[in-house]
Amino acid sequence: MTYDVKNVFYLDTELTMPTATDPGESNTVQLDLSSYIDPIARGKSRGTGLAIYKVMYSISGTSEGFKPVGIAQEGIFRCGLIAGAGLGTQAGATLSGTANSVTANNALAVFGFDYYGPNSLKDNTAISAPSPTNKTFLEPSKDVPYVVVRDNVCAVATMSHEMTTTSYVSFRLECAQITLDQATLNQLLRTQTV
Repeated sequence: MTYDVKNVFYLDTELTMPTATDPGESNTVQLDLSSYIDPIARGKSRGTGLAIYKVMYSISGTSEGFKPVGIAQEGIFRCGLIAGAGLGTQAGATLSGTANSVTANNALAVFGFDYYGPNSLKDNTAISAPSPTNKTFLEPSKDVPYVVVRDNVCAVATMSHEMTTTSYVSFRLECAQITLDQATLNQLLRTQTV
C-alpha cells in the first residue's frame, strides 16, 4: 500500500509522568488497536496490520497540552512505544527484560526518545545530556513503517531521575491499515510475540 492522504489517519494517546515515580520505575498506558488489526485471513481476504509511518510527541506541563514544561523540571526519562506489550495502564511499575524496554535492540520497540528536564542540565556535571533536551533515537519512516499485528501498542516511560512536577507526554501516530500476505503476517506475528 502506498503512503497517501486517502489511506493515512491519526491515533493518539497520552502518558502521565507523576512526581512520585522513583528512578528505575516505569509508567505505561495502553492504546487498543484491535479494531485496526485482524491477523486471520478468511477465504480470499488477507489479514490486516497497522502500519505506523511516523510518531510525533510533545511533553507538556498540563494535561490539556497548552503549557510547556516548566524550567524547574529536573526529571529524566526514556520514553517510547512498544508493540503488543499488553502492559495496560500502570504508574510506578517495575518492568524487566528487553521486551518491556524502549531500546533500539528490542524488536517490539516502535519509537523511542530520551528526555532531560531543563533544570537537570543546570550546574550538573554528573550527566552528559544531549542538546536539545529531547533526543529521538528510534523511529519508523514513510519508506519502512513499523507494522503492528498485535492488538495494542503501549507507551512506556522509565525514570532515570524523579519528576519535579507532573508532566504529560502526548503521542500522535500517523498510521494506515494495510493488507498482508500470509508469509509476511506469520513473520510479523513471530517477531511480535512477548
